[in-house]
Amino acid sequence: MTIQWFPGHMAKARREIEERLKLVDFVMELVDARAPLSSQNPMLQQILQQKSKMMLLMKRDLADAKITEDWIAYFKERGIPALAVNVNDKADISRVIQLAKELGQQKLEKMIKKGIKPRPARAMIVGIPNVGKSTLINRLANKKIAKVGDRPGVTKQQLWIKVKKDFELLDTPGILWPKFEDQIVGYRLAAIGTIKDQLLSLQDIVAFVIRYLQENYPSLLLERYQIEVSEDDMLEVFIQIGKLRGALESGGNVNFDKVAEIVLRDLRTGKLGNITLEKPVTEE
Repeated sequence: MTIQWFPGHMAKARREIEERLKLVDFVMELVDARAPLSSQNPMLQQILQQKSKMMLLMKRDLADAKITEDWIAYFKERGIPALAVNVNDKADISRVIQLAKELGQQKLEKMIKKGIKPRPARAMIVGIPNVGKSTLINRLANKKIAKVGDRPGVTKQQLWIKVKKDFELLDTPGILWPKFEDQIVGYRLAAIGTIKDQLLSLQDIVAFVIRYLQENYPSLLLERYQIEVSEDDMLEVFIQIGKLRGALESGGNVNFDKVAEIVLRDLRTGKLGNITLEKPVTEE
């Protein structure tokens, strides 16, 4: 199944990113630390081409710290400096600013050599919806500038923001690519709340999550829902979680949609534990 989702404002955002890329010295690309590759927009990679960039793995506080380290190494091996970021950690924000200054320094040195008065480095911040971009901007600027929301697609226009005297940041709306050829990518993004819940069956998303947890985080699944790795009947799994968490209808029947909502909420808020839904593939 191919999942398609490409609202008009995202098509417009793509054109504007292409037009304004020449205005900036480098790009700050944001991905979700719980699914760093799946949340990296392949369409953006085509647009950015050879532009210098830094990769920020957002929401590190919800991800598996060990796998996050592996992802940072993965990007660095490909010549892309990367940082894991919790927007509520001031030290992380300072590291982002420092790395941005380093990336902008090369451009400024060229300007000085040409006798041009140096200006603050300019960066474009890009990423898919609901990856934490607006909150990061507010932390970088140390004041509320970008509109923050907990749903995809809050930012609809481009906006320049000054970050102290260090650099200027061009905000852009989060954009997805026209369709997900790989259904697993769609499930990962739906599980972490990047694409709208209505695009896929919540029960299918949760079935994917539970199977992944059985294979990779069995102890977390057992601790939260008393689900054993050996339990492969998804109907029984849903019933067990529903009875345990009180997701019942009148008559005592389990409401499977409520079960799905409970599991997704537990995953997205970190109540299930620190979980990363994909690992970097090591090249032989």
